[in-house]
Amino acid sequence: MTAREEGDRVTVREVGLRDGLQMVRTILTPARKIEWCAREAAAGVREIEVTSFVPPSIVPQFGDSAEVARAALRIDGLHASALVPNLKGAQRAAEAGLRKIDFVLSASDAHNRKNVRRATTESIEEFGRIVEWRKEAAPELAVGAGIATAFGCAISGEVRAGRVLGVLDQLLTLGADEITIADTVGYANPAQVRALMREVIDRVEGRPVTCHFHDTRGLGLANVDAATQAGVRTFDASLGGLGGCPFAPNATGNIDTEDCVYLLESMGFHTGIDVRALIELRREIETWLPGEPFAGAISRAGLPQTYDTRAGLA
Repeated sequence: MTAREEGDRVTVREVGLRDGLQMVRTILTPARKIEWCAREAAAGVREIEVTSFVPPSIVPQFGDSAEVARAALRIDGLHASALVPNLKGAQRAAEAGLRKIDFVLSASDAHNRKNVRRATTESIEEFGRIVEWRKEAAPELAVGAGIATAFGCAISGEVRAGRVLGVLDQLLTLGADEITIADTVGYANPAQVRALMREVIDRVEGRPVTCHFHDTRGLGLANVDAATQAGVRTFDASLGGLGGCPFAPNATGNIDTEDCVYLLESMGFHTGIDVRALIELRREIETWLPGEPFAGAISRAGLPQTYDTRAGLA
C-alpha cells in the first residue's frame, strides 16, 4: 500500500529513552526511565526502544539496561525493544527477556568506522552472526536491522541510493525481520525520501519498514509526510526532540514525538496517541534533564482549537 488512506493506522515508536538519552549529561535513575515508559504507554504509545545494550564504560547512561528492560516488559500493552551493537549485546538483551532487538550499521563506511570502529562489511557479518545465534538460542526473538546515514553522511558526504539498497539486500538475505532506514545526520529531503523509500518497500517483501528522521535542518516532519506517500507506516521519534549524532556537528535531535503525532493525526492517520498527555510528560522530563535542549512546536504554541486527538483537524 502506497497511497494515503483516511484512517490508516500509523505507529510512532518512542526512541527518546535510547537515542534521546545517549548524549545527555544527566544519568536518569531506572525508576524515572520506567516512569517515562509507563506514562507514554498510558498515553497510547505502544512501541518504545527502552535502552541500549552497549558497554556501560562507553555509555554510562545504559548501565541499567537489563533492569530497565525487565521492568518495561511488565508494563501492560507496551512492546519494548532495545538497540544492540553486536552479538554480545543481543545475548544480553535476550537474557533480559526482550522479544525484539535492533541492530544498526551505517551505509557510510566512514561513519560506521567512527561509530562502531569497524567497516560496514564487518558490521554486516556481525549481523549475520546474530541471526545465526538467534536461530538456535532465541528463535522467538525478532531481529531488526537499521541502516544509518541512508540519505547522506556528515563525514563522507553523499551516500548513493544504490549503496543503501545493496546493504539492504544483504541484510534481508541474512534474515532481517524488520528494516529501519535512518537519516542520522539530517541530510534528507522529501523528494529523496519518496524515491528511496519506494525502492525499499519494493524490496522488503512485506517485512515491516520504519523511518528514523532527524530534524537537523528543519525537514524532519516534511520527510515523515514524504515517507507516508511512499507507504511507510512506522516512524521513530523522541519526546521533546532529544537526541542526535555525535558525528554531526551542530546537529539537533530526532523528530519530536509530540509534533510527529500531531502531524499524522492532522493528516487523517490514526496513531492512538494522546498528544496532550505527551506534552504533560515532556514538561516533567524537562525538569529531570536541566540544561538539555528540547525542541518542538506543539509544546510551545499549543494545539489549535480545531484539533481533536481522535479525529485530527475538523
